[in-house]
Amino acid sequence: MKHSDYRASSSYAAAAPAVEPPLISVPELDSLQPIETIKRRWPRILGAALSLAMIVGLGFELFGEGLAALQQAVPTHPGFYIAFLILYMSPPTFDYVIFRRLWGIPLEGMMALHKKRIANEVVIGYSGEAYFYAWARARMKMVAAPFGAVKDVTILSAIAGNGITLLMIGLALPFGATLLTENQFETLLGSAAVIVATSLPFLLFSRRVFSLPRPTLWWVFGVHCLRLLVGSTMIGLAWHFAMPDVSVGMWLFLAAGRLLVSRLPLVPNKDLLFANFAIILIGQGEALSELIAVTAAMVLLLHGVLIGLFGIHALIRNPR
Repeated sequence: MKHSDYRASSSYAAAAPAVEPPLISVPELDSLQPIETIKRRWPRILGAALSLAMIVGLGFELFGEGLAALQQAVPTHPGFYIAFLILYMSPPTFDYVIFRRLWGIPLEGMMALHKKRIANEVVIGYSGEAYFYAWARARMKMVAAPFGAVKDVTILSAIAGNGITLLMIGLALPFGATLLTENQFETLLGSAAVIVATSLPFLLFSRRVFSLPRPTLWWVFGVHCLRLLVGSTMIGLAWHFAMPDVSVGMWLFLAAGRLLVSRLPLVPNKDLLFANFAIILIGQGEALSELIAVTAAMVLLLHGVLIGLFGIHALIRNPR
């Protein structure tokens, strides 16, 4: 064969389209395809499991003592319900403000933040953060790296709560030291030391712990502090409208004490301690106990209503 003929035949071979072998379906390989689907759907599976756990937890608490507390004494002043509604909405609303700036989440994110809050309160602590992280992972186009932001916001929430608690201890100690026994005073000081010890490592190693820019971290910390102050003010106003014979100043002082007691790590029965402390200050033990029980029961009732509404919304949006 001549060299020119060989070159022509080579050119023809290169230009000819390659014939691909037919695709053969292998049953063993086809059976592995759903694994990738499960990986993509794990946030939805986690959300469904957590929603079921929230329904079970709410049913147990509501039909245990919650509904009985609601039947005992329901406030009639409309100001109570306005302040209580603001109190109830403040945690997810302030979280929405934070994540709206960090991620630009849509208004639909309020539902996820409500579920996060309910899961933390009725299932197990920080299970709501796991759910919200899964919700963000399912929307990777909106969020590039959700874990770092969720982690930073959660840690800053705890640090803000600890900081406000220490501030309340400093403000309330001169007034309440005479009301505490020696053992209670020692427990209070020990709890304050634990609060400082748990917050200090995050502050000392902040460059390694946090991933958000420092100005953003300070802004998030400020929003959390504002949320705590709004919550304490609203619970004080709600109680004042329910029992107007007690001054607003006393109720705000008790609201600060409630925030303080709720975050003390070494106190075994926080609700009982707060109720006893409040009764010592204002008296009216039976009425105050019923008011505290009604407030707690209304929170559970609203949790249940929201979970039901979220379930109906999910059925309408995804009927299959």
